[in-house]
Amino acid sequence: MADRVEKIQSFEQLIAWQKAQELAVSMYKITKNFPADEKFALTNQARRAANSVSANIAEGFGRRSPKDKVQFYTIAYGSLLEVKNYLYLAERLEYIHSSDRESANNAVVDVQKLINALIKSVAKNA
Repeated sequence: MADRVEKIQSFEQLIAWQKAQELAVSMYKITKNFPADEKFALTNQARRAANSVSANIAEGFGRRSPKDKVQFYTIAYGSLLEVKNYLYLAERLEYIHSSDRESANNAVVDVQKLINALIKSVAKNA
């Protein structure tokens, strides 16, 4: 008998959400040593964008209609691109090393792929 695939019951079970949470934690660590004068600027923006990724994945999961789900997953994707932008900017401002940016960007790409898979899955099952 073939194994039955268990249906995901909560957003916490989504790998995309789990990886987005890990990325947010990484962004907090990365921005911890930014200059004090960036506290309410780049530090805050980068953290808020990173937080938004997992928050919108969670909110999208809770929506009933496929259109609403895709909308929130798409917002999460946009926030992810913001994170990527802030990483490049932080590198150019010499707040982080290129190796740190590359490592974080690898995590961003992983989450991008997972969000794309979520969007495709919702569209396919609509």
